[in-house]
Amino acid sequence: MSIIEKYPSIFGVGGGCGKELPFVTLTGKAEKIAREEGEARNLMEPTVVKNLRKLLMLSIDCRVPLEKVELIGNELGLPHDFKKSLIFKYPEYFSIKVINGRAYLSLENCDSLLAVTAREERFARERMLQSAGGQNKVRITKDGNYLGPFAFKMCYAAGFRPNKSYLEELEKWHKMEFPSPYLNARRFEVADPKTRKRVVAVLHELLSLTMEKRMISAKLDAFHSEYRLPSKLVLCLIKHHGIFYITNKGARSTVFLKEAYDGTNLVDKCPILMFNDKFVALSGRNETSSVDMGADNCKVFDVDGENQVVKLSHVSAETEEGFLVRLPPSLTSNIEEVYC
Repeated sequence: MSIIEKYPSIFGVGGGCGKELPFVTLTGKAEKIAREEGEARNLMEPTVVKNLRKLLMLSIDCRVPLEKVELIGNELGLPHDFKKSLIFKYPEYFSIKVINGRAYLSLENCDSLLAVTAREERFARERMLQSAGGQNKVRITKDGNYLGPFAFKMCYAAGFRPNKSYLEELEKWHKMEFPSPYLNARRFEVADPKTRKRVVAVLHELLSLTMEKRMISAKLDAFHSEYRLPSKLVLCLIKHHGIFYITNKGARSTVFLKEAYDGTNLVDKCPILMFNDKFVALSGRNETSSVDMGADNCKVFDVDGENQVVKLSHVSAETEEGFLVRLPPSLTSNIEEVYC
């Protein structure tokens, strides 16, 4: 009852007079928003189906254990009954197969037209804008960004100042070719620098397939064998702090795709998130797809490129205060080894 009373803009209580039992209803505004859920789901279905196909295409054998798909169902925007409403609805794309007593969601056919990453799509857009603006020179900028077919968007923390040598090494990394994340990982040597860069692209694409471009690190790590992710996943993410953002809130850490956010807010919202935001706004809370940067227990890992240290800082909207944690040699060497 306390929950119902806490949100009078969403719930209303009627009855309770005489022998009539009390009952709970949605308010007029809440009921109007609730009717929009079906439309939001219908609008999202083509995108959800496409992203689910891409998720399977990224895996080694184009199949993922069914319980792992269910694990990230909310992140992908899957309906609760997706096995009935999506899997069986699209038999030309999906099937459930039992292998060694374990149920797998399998891809029935691979479409090469889907084997284009979000990073590649962004590069195509930026190249068109550059051509339209008459800019032909390509060089790395002071913020670490470089326009090239194998480059990643960098979004460093405001206080991060890369020096000249850091930018030179970063430009080399931007220019280095690497295999597509949609090619089978078994074809590549783990120690090859190009393979290590490919793993960064796999992580980037996995986050791009989620609605909010973020995922709890434990869920991301659950796909270690399907996508050949590094054994020391957090270290890999820390090294590429211009691409990924890691928060620790309580016992859970969450990985964000930095380029998907403008400050603390998600740039592009799908119909389901916009529907959720309407309900959240009605309750008086913040939007669901914003990052809580001001919480005292929100810790952010960043790397000081000039001093080769990891910075663990508490972040607020006004100031950034923290302390530097110097890495022991064993951890530093591990960072160089984890597919980076």
